Amino acid sequence: MTIKEILRDAPAGQLARTYLGWKITPYEDEKEGYQLSQRQAAVPKDDARGVAEHDDSSDEGSEDKDKDRDLESNAVTSEVEGRHARTVQPQERDIERVATEKDDHAAQPQPEFNEVGFSPMDRDNPQNWGAGKKAFVFFQICLLTFSIYSASAIITPAEGIFSQKWGTSGQVSALVLSMYVLGYGTGPLIFSPLSEMPMVGRNVPYMMSFAIFIIMTAVGSGISNFPGIVVIRFLQGFFGGPVLSTGAASASDIYPFNKVPYALSFWAFFAYAGPALGPVMSGFAIPLDSWRWGFWETLILSGFTFLLLFFFLPETNADYILAQRAKRLRKKTGYNHLLSRSESRSGNKNWVKLTVYHLTMPFRITVLDPSVGFINLYTALVYGVYYSFFESFPLVYIGTYGFSIGIMGAVFICVIIGAGIGLIIYSLLIYFVYEPYTMSKGIGSPEFRLVPGLFAAALAPAGMFIFGYAAKSDITWVAPTVGISLYAATSFVLVNCIFVYLPLSYPRYAASIFAANGFLRSALACGAIHFSQPLFHNLGVGNGCAILGSVAAACAAAFVGLWRYGPELRARSKFAQTY
Repeated sequence: MTIKEILRDAPAGQLARTYLGWKITPYEDEKEGYQLSQRQAAVPKDDARGVAEHDDSSDEGSEDKDKDRDLESNAVTSEVEGRHARTVQPQERDIERVATEKDDHAAQPQPEFNEVGFSPMDRDNPQNWGAGKKAFVFFQICLLTFSIYSASAIITPAEGIFSQKWGTSGQVSALVLSMYVLGYGTGPLIFSPLSEMPMVGRNVPYMMSFAIFIIMTAVGSGISNFPGIVVIRFLQGFFGGPVLSTGAASASDIYPFNKVPYALSFWAFFAYAGPALGPVMSGFAIPLDSWRWGFWETLILSGFTFLLLFFFLPETNADYILAQRAKRLRKKTGYNHLLSRSESRSGNKNWVKLTVYHLTMPFRITVLDPSVGFINLYTALVYGVYYSFFESFPLVYIGTYGFSIGIMGAVFICVIIGAGIGLIIYSLLIYFVYEPYTMSKGIGSPEFRLVPGLFAAALAPAGMFIFGYAAKSDITWVAPTVGISLYAATSFVLVNCIFVYLPLSYPRYAASIFAANGFLRSALACGAIHFSQPLFHNLGVGNGCAILGSVAAACAAAFVGLWRYGPELRARSKFAQTY
């Protein structure tokens, strides 16, 4: 791991390069002796890492033989999407022209541009980073995810204080949680699709939205009226949400296909840990001092995270990196036909139209593809049940078992324990089953990745029933806590299966699909926070959990149908990729 390269590619380094002219360390194309490739290597059509690029100086003895093959390859590859053509220097065109006059393929059409790509061992390619650098970069994404998610539930211990201070009802007080959840489902609809645009990249949406999130948090810590708090909470969620959908895409940027499931599992673990640790972080400070601790603690954690990302988070979007390389090479050589693959795809398309296209993609995929629609609704249900626990905890642990607010917050650690168990189980499945399967068969059938989810979907309702009916004064508090842990473990495995299945089936639209998935999850969770209160108050925790568990069991049956008929559904989809 080269610290200079990380600093160069981080937002701070990019700003220093752009506005101050400081070049901390050169890119590969800026190093002395760098040459544009003389032969085009074949790559998969949808390979986000671009075209292989290398120096053929060692093949001078076979140069004449290679020219004929290169010319024919150029004519063929220029017709496919992406139009992968050779990247040559301007003076090489005259040499090619002389050679083609003596060649039988001289009549073949020449490509309109030359494509800039990565060499096999290119250090600027995120896929070629060392293991330490990849782990450090992705840890920052996980920390950002934790910071945003922990801010959701960190304010919940103050709901009772709001009722006392401003006379709000329980439903109204819960708005400080539900509006935040709704906000972080809405924000990714704008920022996550933008991260797929090669001219934008990942870091711009990450850093801009996170900076505004911190500003909203600082403003919220000084507000002295309840409506203002609710508005700020929504804005917090709105600007904090992009990483919650784009984090999975960042994992795919830097890790090879067989390692992505590991990264997604750890990312999901941080996502589970955030809402669970939020009440723990503020559960003692808020009752003893001030409800503002919910904002202050978020500000401290987010401020530290922002500084870390600002100086040490490099860009990971390969299309953006190649577009910047092509821009540098055009300036260096004066040859305006040097383009990255993403630039060749966009051509002369209107930037506004491209933006509208990407922004509407999450809605179009959800509505037009039944598989995506069902998956998004199902994960929304799982997520809604997860957040309904936040409203049932006071009834169970304070009302039934007499816990204090701080001790009740500590019970949320059982969610982390359950998610940790799920992480271990799923990681073992990856190591012993899915990684060998991938190495021998490649992608294979995406539905094969859903098999652990079948068992998890069947067990998740059991955890809900245990929690609901074991929450009685004559039964130890450990029993309902075990039910929560079981639900956390099974839902963790289930969500990870879905998180792997979606980008496998829809690789080109991964960020947009996760944005749509996040919106529906957040919308239902927002509703669950409010409908769970009357549900549990009127029917009791046991019967309320029984209703939710029954719905989850019915959806589990539909999940079996997705596993069985998934290939047929994907074959009919214009968004999915078939294998």
